[in-house]
Amino acid sequence: MKTIGLIGGMSWESTQTYYRLINQNVREQLGGLHSAKVVLYSLDFAEIEVLQRNGDWEGTEKILISAAQSVKAGGADFLLICTNTMHKVAPQVQQASNMPLLHIADATAKALKQDGVTSVGLLGTRFTMEQTFYRERLEQQDISVIIPDDNERDAVHRIIYEELCRGIINPDSKVAYLDIIGSLAASGAQAVILGCTEINLLIQASDTQVALYDTTEIHAAQAVELALK
Repeated sequence: MKTIGLIGGMSWESTQTYYRLINQNVREQLGGLHSAKVVLYSLDFAEIEVLQRNGDWEGTEKILISAAQSVKAGGADFLLICTNTMHKVAPQVQQASNMPLLHIADATAKALKQDGVTSVGLLGTRFTMEQTFYRERLEQQDISVIIPDDNERDAVHRIIYEELCRGIINPDSKVAYLDIIGSLAASGAQAVILGCTEINLLIQASDTQVALYDTTEIHAAQAVELALK
């Protein structure tokens, strides 16, 4: 079994989900008392959030590169960044650490293509929805991406940072997200990507008839697949 390297803490609310899913998946596949071999470096998200808000992506890059190097020194064989937004600097982190990196957008695209989905809605932080670093990874694999309108993007982003990253689950926010998911489906999305690793704290597949692709679940499952090869 390979050792999985995790850069987490962005936020810790979703990082604990990664840890649980990875270990559950290993136990299901290997049985008995098996669990995953994991090296986890958990960052202080408050430091990252300030840099994100100020557009200082070079600053975030330096922090994540240092974390990746620590994970590598701890014996990890490959790397996961346990957040969608920070994949903006994934190429630089991978190059500087010289570690194989399982990209969350590539993992999601693989799942979409396996199911024949060619048009998908995307929910996430404003950075993930509006910038090209994530959408282009999907579009390069012939998957068209639909994002919410400006007011809806404001709501999605605000709920992530002011509520979900703080462990706050608000029923009104759930209704707002479900309305936005419905709008994306009405605009032609065959499915919707939960493209922030905290959204699964609020929305589950049973909440809507629209097919949902939970990036945390997909990323964790493919990490286990890679670790057990």
